[in-house]
Amino acid sequence: MSRKFQCKVVPSSWIERQARRLDCGPYMSGAVEARELLIRLRAKTEHLQDLTEGGISGIINPGRITRLWVDIPEHGYKFLSSTDISQSDLRAVPYIAKSAESQNRQLRIEDEYTLITRSGSIGKMAYSRKDMKGMACTEDVLRIIPDKNLVPPGYIYAYLCTKFGVPLVISGTYGSIITHLEPRHIADLPVPRLGDIEFAVHELIQKAADLRSEANRELEAASERYLAAALIEDITPEYWHSNSGRMGFSSSVSKMSLRAMNYLPVNQNLERVVKQQAPAWKPLIELTEPGTLRSGPRFKRIDADPEFGVELIGQGECFNLRPDGRWIAKKYLPDDKLLFPPNGAIMIAAQGCAGEYDLFGRAQFIAGKKLNYAYSQHFLRVIADENKIPRGALFAYLNSQIAYRIRKGYQIGSMQQDFHPSMIRQMPVPIIDRLEAEQIDTIVRAAYQKFDDAIDAEDEAVAIVECTIEERGR
Repeated sequence: MSRKFQCKVVPSSWIERQARRLDCGPYMSGAVEARELLIRLRAKTEHLQDLTEGGISGIINPGRITRLWVDIPEHGYKFLSSTDISQSDLRAVPYIAKSAESQNRQLRIEDEYTLITRSGSIGKMAYSRKDMKGMACTEDVLRIIPDKNLVPPGYIYAYLCTKFGVPLVISGTYGSIITHLEPRHIADLPVPRLGDIEFAVHELIQKAADLRSEANRELEAASERYLAAALIEDITPEYWHSNSGRMGFSSSVSKMSLRAMNYLPVNQNLERVVKQQAPAWKPLIELTEPGTLRSGPRFKRIDADPEFGVELIGQGECFNLRPDGRWIAKKYLPDDKLLFPPNGAIMIAAQGCAGEYDLFGRAQFIAGKKLNYAYSQHFLRVIADENKIPRGALFAYLNSQIAYRIRKGYQIGSMQQDFHPSMIRQMPVPIIDRLEAEQIDTIVRAAYQKFDDAIDAEDEAVAIVECTIEERGR
């Protein structure tokens, strides 16, 4: 969001067409200009509700439900929040009891829906992919269900993501402190019909969704392959919940820590599994480059325009399909590999709340487009010494459930958590055959390339729609 003061001259005709609406949102967002261009468009336009299943009933606000959380997948559905729809890795999503569906049949989503956040932060969009099919989703997200006999689903998503669609969507918001969006606010949103171009755009959007689903499957397979090579079987989240023993246990303690979380029997047992079943293992500190395995540097954060700056990514943005950070002046930033991590670095969310479904402890691999960002100090930097272990292979291990649970057992702090510096250095890492590790590294890097290719496919689709509308609107 621009921090500059903005002013704009608005013709009275615009105010008349907006039913004398006097709040500045629709006029400053570009929504009115978008409508004016679509009016001049030499192509047929239809209302959004005329292209959805059952008319306006195909634009769904499912309404509130009673939320009953469960730990066992057989008893529930994964429940996506308005933040989760923008993330790639959905393994850490909580489960809501299956009884919730009996309260509301519109709770679950299918693939090829367009999802739009409708409360608080309005207008963030996602295209539901195959690995989201059957999941439940919060009432803070609108579902748009295209009628596939009338319009390709991917075209609807691409159009709504354009510089014409976004202003029209957010112009319908209402509320002062917490803004909202309802189906009726976008039901009459004009959708230009572009003929065969719609099918080409749909193919690009569907390609992006399929690439993301494939990448997630490949990353999970890479973790399983690494553990299999180390003669270890990964655990499931429900295994940890059932065996955590958090309600009470006895343990001997050391002077290193007096916190009960650091001595959970299940975590200590997982460490023993790694050390005893793997043919060999080493502490994490022995596999990383000197001076890493620590948080990043602190620095001045001076806002800047993109041409003079770099995008700073924090924990909240790092795990999104499209990280959207804060642009800061590059001139004042240190030239530090902890701030601008090298190819294959691993960033682990290392500061914040450590709830079961918070970001703390989650790992991200830095490659491709992710090398264009600067990263805040709130990550643990794990930069492998490639003479000892390929970086993608180390990520495959750290991205497994067993490694995630082990390192979360090292947390210290009261409200804001961090990793115990001595414990994280001694985290056991199984060592596998070098050739096998290199092959796993290749799989991880190829999976992250698919995430980048998905972004390119989406950008191409949106660009095609925008260019076609502009050409036909002249």
